[in-house]
Amino acid sequence: MERGFNRKFNGIMMLLGAMILGMLLINICIGSVRIPLREVIAVFHGTASDPVNRDIVLQLRFPRALAAMLLGGGLALAGYLLQTYFHNPIAGPYILGISSGAKLMVAVTMVVLADNLRAFNSMTMIAAAFLGAMMAMGMVLLVARVVHNMAVLVVAGVMIGYICSAITEIVVTFAADSDIVNLHNWSRGSFSGITWNNVLALTVITVLCVIATVIMAKSINAYQMGEQYASSVGVNVKVFRVLLVLVSSLLSATVTAFAGPVSFVGIAVPHLIRTVLHTADPKKIIPGCLLGGGLFCLVCDFLARTMLSPTEMNISTVTAIFGAPVVIVMLLRRQKEREVHA
Repeated sequence: MERGFNRKFNGIMMLLGAMILGMLLINICIGSVRIPLREVIAVFHGTASDPVNRDIVLQLRFPRALAAMLLGGGLALAGYLLQTYFHNPIAGPYILGISSGAKLMVAVTMVVLADNLRAFNSMTMIAAAFLGAMMAMGMVLLVARVVHNMAVLVVAGVMIGYICSAITEIVVTFAADSDIVNLHNWSRGSFSGITWNNVLALTVITVLCVIATVIMAKSINAYQMGEQYASSVGVNVKVFRVLLVLVSSLLSATVTAFAGPVSFVGIAVPHLIRTVLHTADPKKIIPGCLLGGGLFCLVCDFLARTMLSPTEMNISTVTAIFGAPVVIVMLLRRQKEREVHA
């Protein structure tokens, strides 16, 4: 039985990996300028004859596709950690206002450091986003201490997100005219403009967070069975909960720093992975979220670039189109299960 499940799991992971590789190539080849696959291969071999195609592939599309894959996986993992923390599948960075808090602080930093480009770099953006994410998360946790109804907590998170977004719009109005368009586009979510320095920074942060999550896998498994059970098997629940908050906030902050707020990935992908794998085992869900989130964002970014070409849609618009129905179906299923057990 277990051997058969492992074969199924390995097959699904290999399929997701192959689909990610396929979407990476599609994202690199197709756009406002179509580049044949053989030309892309020539670029990677260093034998491309057209310098324009080489620049498009290596400086624009490839780093953008890698960022979408890495940030999508990180965002799905952040959602999974938040769902573990709150014991609820509809908890996520976007819904709880964490992404909006990160967006607010990055916008403030952009405006303040607009004239000092040396101080404005990848790590500055991540630090600002992390501070904003922790501020928003702190407000959510304060509400959680008073309100024990998850539905009310989610509504409070949405309201916190709206407040942060409103303040962000006010901040953007104080930006220089030449920066307002870029700030506005970033604040609505986009993987465009990613550089190799950005890819390096987000890769380091994401890998460290993944390693921390893998180390916590046994504790996550115990915590899912209840805090008392987790304590009985040696998990320091207070420290563990702090680590969940820190890792999920750092992942959410990294995504927001480089791509702005991206909606529904953190809720929809973990749910889809649990449904496909038919398990709650963190050792299976963690790699599933990473691959599933990466694939989901690659597909959505491709559609955002090409559906209304040459106009590019915001990434959050596309992720909401595909992610929101998943959340609705999940809520309806949970309601039916409650009615059956009632």
